[in-house]
Amino acid sequence: MGIEYHFQEDIQSILQKKYEEDACSLKYQTPYDVSLCFRLLRQEGYYVSADVYKKFKNHDDGTFGLNLSQDVSGLIGMYEAAQLSMEGEHILDEVANFSSVHLNACLAHNNSCVQSRIVKETLKYPYHKSLASYKAKSFISNFKGINGWGRSTLQELAIIEHSITQEIHQHELAQVSRWWRSLGLVQDLMFLRDQPLKWYTWPMAILTDPKMSQQRIELAKCISFIYVIDDIFDVYGTVEELTLFTQAVNRWELTAMMELPEYMKLPYRTLYDTINTIGYNIYKIYGWNPIENLKNTWASLCNAFLKEAKWFASGVVPRTDEYLKNGLVSSGVQVVLTHMFYLLGFGLTHQSSICLKDTSAMASSGAMILRLWDDLGSAKDEKQEGNDGSYVECYMKGQKDVSLELAREHVLKLIEDSWKQLNKQHLHLMNRSAGSFSKASLNLVRMIPLMYNYDDKQSLPVLQEYINSMLYDNLFMSI
Repeated sequence: MGIEYHFQEDIQSILQKKYEEDACSLKYQTPYDVSLCFRLLRQEGYYVSADVYKKFKNHDDGTFGLNLSQDVSGLIGMYEAAQLSMEGEHILDEVANFSSVHLNACLAHNNSCVQSRIVKETLKYPYHKSLASYKAKSFISNFKGINGWGRSTLQELAIIEHSITQEIHQHELAQVSRWWRSLGLVQDLMFLRDQPLKWYTWPMAILTDPKMSQQRIELAKCISFIYVIDDIFDVYGTVEELTLFTQAVNRWELTAMMELPEYMKLPYRTLYDTINTIGYNIYKIYGWNPIENLKNTWASLCNAFLKEAKWFASGVVPRTDEYLKNGLVSSGVQVVLTHMFYLLGFGLTHQSSICLKDTSAMASSGAMILRLWDDLGSAKDEKQEGNDGSYVECYMKGQKDVSLELAREHVLKLIEDSWKQLNKQHLHLMNRSAGSFSKASLNLVRMIPLMYNYDDKQSLPVLQEYINSMLYDNLFMSI
């Protein structure tokens, strides 16, 4: 419902008690109750064994009982819980497959399934892989009240909170838009995308605490430059010019601007000034300037972009492993998470629970998901006709006689496996007192399907729906 930060101490106290009671395996007996307990504990960093599902298997053949197939609420709970699976948890793969098959069967026999709308939403947008802010409106609408907490309490709080947060986001978007216009980039370089609303939507979804206003604004600036540099490399620059730009970013000196082509000077100068200012602002808050790590991540991004540009210019289709290794960097995820890491105050003092290196596995898994989603073929920016390359293309060239359909199935399997790695890293970071970073990283990945789900008209209807909900719609009027 988007109000959990008001109750963090209560939530942690309750979950700690449930975890100590081993409640999932002892107290709860129905599939729905076990699944809800399992999901809530795991998503907050408590490890619960997937063996809690063994009790629902037949002793004879080890399959899930047919009686479960008629329990729609239980199936929904099982499907939701299975989204938190990690590599090697085969029983959760079985849970996911069993619940998915029978929930889809429920939809096929719509008249006998009174919860068909909820089933459809569950299959398309399971909680763990979806933005809570995206699902909040429908949940608030469906909320029936619990233990006396009805419309007059939690729903009213959620509606008021939405209105306040909406005003905060509108104010932040105005600041980001003014900053973007003040740079003058889009006036000088007509080929650049001019989409401050889209760029701000990323941090709006990633950092959900209303108090993190400054962090969202700074992150939006960082994200805007990923798009700027991407356009320069994919749409306009020659390999020779892009090499000079990459060398300048690696040097990270203002004098390096003098060696650049005229059209590259302003983008370089504004990148240099913006990131240095972000570093200084972090210093003012936390007492240490992480500019060395910030500039290194921009250098890595440009190095990766340059490699892709050289591949395309020479007509080379790299091996899939080469492409992915480079693509994890060129996705921009590591740039975003590095800046977010320091904006949230991690890694800056000896008291910090984690260092930047501890987040690399989560960043890689998130980058893998973004890169593969981008390359599935549906993600074509309506404002850009560049040369990005594609994992699907590399895979089909490396695998003789493989169809496009099989290639896409392979990509979806890789995305599923990356989510399992992400879940493992989430548990690890939650137990290292880095919950705010881990949850924000998950939100970045949850945002990817909205940001890359293009329709036949090359528009983004789901993203537009989300933006309208977060920035413009009156939640009270829609309920």
